[in-house]
Amino acid sequence: MEFEPIWELPIALYLFLAGLGGGAFVTASLLAWKAPETKAMQRAAHIIALVVVGIGLVLLMTDAKAGLLNPLRFVLLLVNFGSVMTWGVVFLAAFMVFDLAVVVLDVLKRAIPTWLQIAGSVSAVLVGMYTGALLGVAHTFPLWNSALLPPLFLVSALSTGAAVVFLYGALAAPREFERTGWVQRAHYFLPVIETVLVASLLFITFYNGDAGHNSVMALVAGKFSLMFWLGFVVIGLVGPLVVETALLFVVDHSFEQTSAGRGVVAATNACVLLGGFLLRYLVVMAALPVTMVVPFM
Repeated sequence: MEFEPIWELPIALYLFLAGLGGGAFVTASLLAWKAPETKAMQRAAHIIALVVVGIGLVLLMTDAKAGLLNPLRFVLLLVNFGSVMTWGVVFLAAFMVFDLAVVVLDVLKRAIPTWLQIAGSVSAVLVGMYTGALLGVAHTFPLWNSALLPPLFLVSALSTGAAVVFLYGALAAPREFERTGWVQRAHYFLPVIETVLVASLLFITFYNGDAGHNSVMALVAGKFSLMFWLGFVVIGLVGPLVVETALLFVVDHSFEQTSAGRGVVAATNACVLLGGFLLRYLVVMAALPVTMVVPFM
């Protein structure tokens, strides 16, 4: 019997976009702290975060069958606080309110209060962690029901959020991008942490019964193996880590200020974005449930 997943591409996209938006906002806050002159990059990060999280929220409500055709489901999605999905909507809505306020202040060229930056960053972190907790409510899926998933998705969210901001900076605001050295160095460690968390998740899940074993095997040696090894590991994780290592510790810093260097940086961060999406897609699609056998009485 072939298993049909309960969640598919829309939820994978939601998980990716929500985390991306939260990570972009946190990156903007770090830039405001360590490189306050990067106004264009910060403004772009806030707008990107608002747009992608808004799209993610629509995908979440659509997948929950909540909307004009079923208004009762929409109401329950907002008031059923015993549901993890409801808390996700709360976190997303709070984040969007904070981010919208920041975008308005950006447009008006007003100073953004520190408390608003902090509140937005806290809600962004909650959104990033929630995207992992959402899958964990399905207790019969060993690949999802893991305490490692929320921190893994949070680290990936911070990494992809920084990547989209750096991608914008390298292409549209190169002079500001040159001033982001401290934030780039902080971002460098995220793929390292992500690698450790992914390896730990797969190792623990592999020994968590037949369903866990088969889920991991589907990733590393089965139907998703090419996408996992080539798409996620090589292109989305290890490749960018190798390039960033070379840019930080081997190649002269002036290389990043050339058009070729900015192209390399842009391509590297695009690969990080691909890896972030594939991580969520593969986790969603490869998970298998524990098979329950009920004997005849």
